[in-house]
Amino acid sequence: MPAPTLARAHIVVSGVVQGVAFRAYAQHTAEREGLRGGVRNRDDGGVEVEVEGERGAVERLIAALRIGPPRAQVRDVQVQWESPTGRYADFRIWY
Repeated sequence: MPAPTLARAHIVVSGVVQGVAFRAYAQHTAEREGLRGGVRNRDDGGVEVEVEGERGAVERLIAALRIGPPRAQVRDVQVQWESPTGRYADFRIWY
């Protein structure tokens, strides 16, 4: 069986994504997928995610972020793929 393909993504989510438990939703989803990195609110009202892990798991997180938690209204999700760094030990909410 081939080794999993590792990936890193920088994700920016816009819409009604602050004050609706979006960061907790992202953290729960990332942890369920075994991903590492973090999520933070942006000054412009969006949410930013940096994530690393198995490519398929990162893609599943992105799909979940396009939906968001019940009270969110996701308008746009921008994804920039990057080379994994291995710098994260877990997935956290950054303040």
